[in-house]
Amino acid sequence: MTNPRFDSPYHAPVLVAEVLDALAGAHTVLDGTLGGGGHSLALLEHGATVTALDRDPSAIAAAHDRLFAFEANGRFRAMRGNFADLAALPELADETFDGVLLDLGVSSHQVDDARRGFSFREGAPLDMRMGGDSDGAERGTAADFLNTAHELELTQIFREFGDEPKGGRLAREIVRRRGNRKFATSDDLVGAIRAVLGPRSGPGEFARLFQAVRIVVNGELEALARALPALRDRLGPAGVFAVIAYHSGEDRLVKQSFREWSLRCICPPRQLVCTCRDRPLGASIHKKALTPNADELARNPRSRSARLRAWRSAADRPAAPRAVPAAGM
Repeated sequence: MTNPRFDSPYHAPVLVAEVLDALAGAHTVLDGTLGGGGHSLALLEHGATVTALDRDPSAIAAAHDRLFAFEANGRFRAMRGNFADLAALPELADETFDGVLLDLGVSSHQVDDARRGFSFREGAPLDMRMGGDSDGAERGTAADFLNTAHELELTQIFREFGDEPKGGRLAREIVRRRGNRKFATSDDLVGAIRAVLGPRSGPGEFARLFQAVRIVVNGELEALARALPALRDRLGPAGVFAVIAYHSGEDRLVKQSFREWSLRCICPPRQLVCTCRDRPLGASIHKKALTPNADELARNPRSRSARLRAWRSAADRPAAPRAVPAAGM
C-alpha cells in the first residue's frame, strides 16, 4: 500500500503500510520524528494514541493544523523536542509506550525550502540546522563548519559519511577555497565538489556530500547512538521499536543495536561465567530491512534509500506507567 492520502505539502511519509504492520496492536505510540504528520495520521486512524516530537517548530505548527481533531479528543499531542533528549522533556517523565517510531533524515518541506539550506539548489544558504534558526546545531551552520573544520576532519567525514574516495582531495580544495573566500551558499560547496570530481558530477554526488555535512552539523549519528537505548527503555512489555534510516551509518547503528539487544549473553567471548543480563531483551521482527516497493519509488523517488527495521521487546519486561495524553494537550 502506498497511500498518497497520508502525504502533505510538508512531507510524504515512506513505508506507511510496513510501519502500520510493525506497530499493529500498539495503543500508545511515540512518534519521535513528526515531520509532516503522515505516519502519525496513519497510526491515529488505526486506533493508536500518539505523542509526537520534532525539533522544527514549523513541523509542530503544521501538525496542529492537520491533526486538530485528534488533538481535541485527547488522542494526539505534539511538542517541540529532540528524540535524543527525551529526559529533557518533563511532560514525558517516566512514560512508556507500546511503540516507538523514528523516521530519520530530512522532510520534503525542509529540502524544498531553499532558506533552510539542505538542498544544493543554486544560491541556497549553507545552513542545514534541523531545528531552524531557533535551534543551535552541534557545529553551528554548515557554513560555520566548512569554514572552520580541520582538513583531516573534513577528509574523514567525506569518506565515512559521504562514501567519497576522493574525500582527501575535496577537503584540501575546501580549505584552499575558504582561504580566499568563506563558504556561504550551496554554490560554494558545489563548486568545490565539481573542481575535484569533475564538471560532470551532478545530483548524486551532491546529495551524498551535502548529506555528509548535514549529519555532522546536527550531530545525527551521535544523537542516534545516544537515543536508541534510551528509547528502548521507554517500551512496555512486547513493545515495538521501528526505525526508518536513509544513510548507511544510521542503518548500521540500528542493525547493530537491535542485534545486540536480541542476544542472551553479551559477555566477552573468553569469559567462562556469564555476568551480564543472561537473557535477550527482545528480538528483531524482520530478518532483513524492509525497503520501498516499485509503486512507492515511482510516487516518491526520495524514498529510494529508506530502510525499515523493527524490534520487539520481551513480553516479560516489567511494566511501567502507560503514556496517555490528557485531553486538550
